[in-house]
Amino acid sequence: MITEQVIIIGAGPCGLAAAIELQAAGLNPLIIEKRNIVHSISQYPTYMHFFSTPELLEIGGIPFTTANDKPSRLEALNYYRNVALRRKVRIQAYETVTAIIRREEGGFLLESCDRYGENKTYEASDIIIATGYFDHPNELGIPGEQLDKVTHFFRESHPYTGMNVAIIGGSNSAIDAALELERAGAFVTVVYRGEDYSPSIKSWVRPGFESLVSKGRIGMRFASRVIEIKAHSVTVENAEGTEELPNDFVLALTGFHPDRAFLTSIGVTIEEEGYPTFNDETMETNIPGIYLAGVVASRREANEIFIETGRFHGRKIVSHLMQCAQRPFD
Repeated sequence: MITEQVIIIGAGPCGLAAAIELQAAGLNPLIIEKRNIVHSISQYPTYMHFFSTPELLEIGGIPFTTANDKPSRLEALNYYRNVALRRKVRIQAYETVTAIIRREEGGFLLESCDRYGENKTYEASDIIIATGYFDHPNELGIPGEQLDKVTHFFRESHPYTGMNVAIIGGSNSAIDAALELERAGAFVTVVYRGEDYSPSIKSWVRPGFESLVSKGRIGMRFASRVIEIKAHSVTVENAEGTEELPNDFVLALTGFHPDRAFLTSIGVTIEEEGYPTFNDETMETNIPGIYLAGVVASRREANEIFIETGRFHGRKIVSHLMQCAQRPFD
């Protein structure tokens, strides 16, 4: 049995920020992370740049410097990795929390399993869940979705040169992927359920994309959805009927969601709107002693901008812990 005061689940930017806030309050929290530090960012497209300026992504009072207006994925990985090292944040990487059990006498038991199959048990007074969302894509629920040619992640365009690629979705991630793929010589069709371009598309990107569509270099299907994926084609449906498109790969860029099953398994309730129950002022859930930090508490579509606000969740949590008379913080 390993005893800790506070355990944080997830070593993303918001989990790291919470750990640093706890350190400033005199604690030495442990982070348990099932993959690597800031795993979600490591899964972003290789050449992606953030929408946010670097100062809005800073944590722990450590400046985020870049020569560009918007930092790149590589710069973000370097920044958060170095923050964790400089602040000496305790991180158990490649270890998965499998269960959280409330103790009658107070506090919690955590069960975990590392990459070698070794099981561990921890006890902690308080738990912060900062698990993000990138492991849980919004699935389509259509035939063929489980084929190897289908992915919910886009990393880079090179593997798709000369291929027929269908992109499902109309957000910035879909538009950016389509542009990269077209430049790499892929034959791209974007299938989007909206009747017009999404208003969230970056203003400096949309004109170039619309130009490629008007020239026929990118196919665009509005008010449409893919209803079946086959080995060599996809079936697209709209108000006028269906069409069969030749296809080699499908990028289902339909977004992600928090691990609601894990939250409900430990007693955290889910509101009708689909997000977990928590107090906006303290980040505490309906289970006393269990807190949320980061995108897991998002009430809207999760994306990188949530780092801007989620990085302050740890501050709210620490404030609440220090106000509780039963907590030995003051």
